[in-house]
Amino acid sequence: MSVPRSEYPRPQFVRDQWLCLNGTWQFEIDHGDSGIERGLLNRALTGQITLPFCPESTLSGIGHVDYMLAVWYRREITIPADWANQRVLLHIQAADYDTTVFANGKEVARHRGGWCGFTADLSSIATPGQSLTLVIRCRDDIRKSAPQGKQSRGYHNAGCHYTRTTGIWQTVWLEPVPQSYLKRPRITPDVGNAMFHVEQSVLPSFGAAQIRYTLKDIQGIVCTTTAPASTDFVVRASLKIPADRIHLWQPGNGFLYDLVMELLDSSGKVIDRARSYAGLRSITVKGQSVLINGKPIFQRLVLDQGYYTDGILTAPTDDALVGDIQLSLDAGFNGARLHQKVFEERFLYHADRMGYLCWGEFGDWGIDQDNPQPTIITQWLEAVQRDYSHPCIIGWCPLNESSRPFLDRIDQLDDLTRGTFLAAKLVDATRPVLDASGYSHRVLDADIYDSHDYDQKPDTFRQRHAKTASGEPYVNKPWQAGRENEMISVGYRQQPYFVSEFGGIWWNPNAKPGDNSWGYGDRCKSIDEFYTRFEGLCAVLLENPGMFGYCYTQLTDVFQEQNGIYRFDRSTKFDMTRIKAAQTKRAAIEA
Repeated sequence: MSVPRSEYPRPQFVRDQWLCLNGTWQFEIDHGDSGIERGLLNRALTGQITLPFCPESTLSGIGHVDYMLAVWYRREITIPADWANQRVLLHIQAADYDTTVFANGKEVARHRGGWCGFTADLSSIATPGQSLTLVIRCRDDIRKSAPQGKQSRGYHNAGCHYTRTTGIWQTVWLEPVPQSYLKRPRITPDVGNAMFHVEQSVLPSFGAAQIRYTLKDIQGIVCTTTAPASTDFVVRASLKIPADRIHLWQPGNGFLYDLVMELLDSSGKVIDRARSYAGLRSITVKGQSVLINGKPIFQRLVLDQGYYTDGILTAPTDDALVGDIQLSLDAGFNGARLHQKVFEERFLYHADRMGYLCWGEFGDWGIDQDNPQPTIITQWLEAVQRDYSHPCIIGWCPLNESSRPFLDRIDQLDDLTRGTFLAAKLVDATRPVLDASGYSHRVLDADIYDSHDYDQKPDTFRQRHAKTASGEPYVNKPWQAGRENEMISVGYRQQPYFVSEFGGIWWNPNAKPGDNSWGYGDRCKSIDEFYTRFEGLCAVLLENPGMFGYCYTQLTDVFQEQNGIYRFDRSTKFDMTRIKAAQTKRAAIEA
């Protein structure tokens, strides 16, 4: 039986040796979160599951969609004998929400957060050539305050809330590393000086003398440099690209350089070796424009929520990740808002190589806006740190539709919004940051301003956005009646502006009264009505000189939300030639 999702899970930092632990594990639902007291740590579990799929999914072999306060996993593994004299690291790419890892009954790691992975060092327990018992407990009380994204807090799916994901939902794997080894690099492109800047640490640094960096393109070695690894906590190096070897990463042309990193001892012997890649591109703001490599590129984005009929949050195959990007490109989009979910690294890898623009976002829905917890910023920083080096990411947005108006009173949501904004800016000074998508902008000096507008009539849609270029863009108003005089957002200050959600046109010719099916506005009565509405709405924004882009809702139907360009199973709903033609009328801007 083949191992599901067996491709290398961390393509921007690759070592040759690794062991995928996806596949069959023992499994048990712990409905009362009393597993420790009932001895689940020390006994065989009663069921089986197929990882990396969550127990709610059909691909897991379980398909249990009721609440699960905790779930347990257990597996006997054998550490490869040829890993002798090395550290053994266990990586869990993502598990929702509060995870504890035990090895041979000893706790070795804890992690809180469902969007990014973590690592457990098993070196003091794992012996090459011998077996080891891994037990993993994931607690996930969805009804408590936590960044859950679009996961439904009610039993049923409803509105734009979907089937939950509990426990492990990305690859689990082992990796051997030397006693002194390279940590993941932070790679910053510098288009103006035609170079890459690399920051990297070594853990621990004893025995390491220097790091040798080799940059390559399709012709071979571009340049090589070394940097001392024994004195500073962070090693810094720059790789200068000769003029005749400069290749820009651009939308639709994701040129990537290969980067080889070698940790050397004092005699020049290679202690550790890993591979990465980098794209040479810049992102700048000039007036109301967002420039990529110094040029205005109209961002024709689509809202991608990354849900699947059989895997829920987990793509069934690596090809499915590539397929979603290709579906978007085929429809005329050149990028996506990765919405209410931190996408897996392999999606970003494919976006990197395909030249696909992405806004990195956070699944913040579910938090208590009246009493936000510090873990929100912790988890947001994990995402920004993990994905910093991906050239496809051209902007960050930590919060979405925090709909409470900006009021003249002390409000912890103000602090949370500014805190997540500042965190992203401090970690990454190379990309624009949008403080909160859609409503309730709270950061005066945010890099970007936006709105969400689901008006379904092109004529009134045009009227709303007619003054954008003159500095009076459409701003969302409070939802609640009687609050029209309250401030919904800090004032617009001439930042680049885009409508980051629009459309959502409801097209389901088979819908019947009472069906759990919805979209924005009245359901189109014919496919011609859909085309008229779609083409009209897109034209309003494409022809508006005050817009740097837009984001159409959405790439696919998702469960009951049936307003996608494609069906939930990724089958075709419309004439893609016509959909693409409606979006490519602003080609002159992209020349």
